[in-house]
Amino acid sequence: MLDPRSEIYPTIEYRPIQPSDLEALEKIHLALFPIRYEREFFLNVVNGNGIISWGAVDTSRSDDRRNEIIGFVTTRMITAKDSEIEDLFRYNSSRKDLTLVYILTLGVVDSYRNLGIASSLVREVVKYAASISNCRGVYLHVISYNQPAISFYKKMLFKLVRRLPMFYYIRGQHYDSYLFVYYVNGGRSPCSPLEIVTSFVVDFRAFVKMLVAKFWSKEDHCNPRWARCQESNTLLAPQSNKRIINGDNTRCHV
Repeated sequence: MLDPRSEIYPTIEYRPIQPSDLEALEKIHLALFPIRYEREFFLNVVNGNGIISWGAVDTSRSDDRRNEIIGFVTTRMITAKDSEIEDLFRYNSSRKDLTLVYILTLGVVDSYRNLGIASSLVREVVKYAASISNCRGVYLHVISYNQPAISFYKKMLFKLVRRLPMFYYIRGQHYDSYLFVYYVNGGRSPCSPLEIVTSFVVDFRAFVKMLVAKFWSKEDHCNPRWARCQESNTLLAPQSNKRIINGDNTRCHV
């Protein structure tokens, strides 16, 4: 484990995750996250099948592990119209091809924490998003009680654009989610009165639909009909409007 009092700091380099990282990637996810990921997820990451990722390696190691990843970020490119924040981009309705980068997972092994590695990984994501002309932002979800992650993304200048009530369902309990966005290439939050009202109406309708669905679910004595999440607890893929998570804990992984 690195001694934080030491004046010797490791030399960290960043590169795309590759097939040789498969075993280390699985091991780190297992150590950091309370959810077991399917093998298919890791294969998609290391082979670049619909997932863009970066790994951090300590090249100052003297052993044969100098190319082993000690941190990572995984992302997915999605169209703005298929995202949960599509309404934030209606001011630019003339563009039908707008895209966003969604952060799936972000993690750094414990012995390399507090060295700015997570910040550098996120900067790689932002730089990549900015290089795509029709991309308007990087976004992600954070569970409402994960204060370290909330503080981290605010420090990284992400904008907190909304709170999603009862977004997560963990061990029989509902939790809210904060949605953060980092705008690129002229992307911005709605600022005119009409845009603000439109955004509020969309959120209110979604909330009402959620309450109605919950009421009928109780009437039928059924579990919520939400898709089971296969990915991270705080940085989740936009597979559905709700997240159901099973795990022993929900520790911060930033």
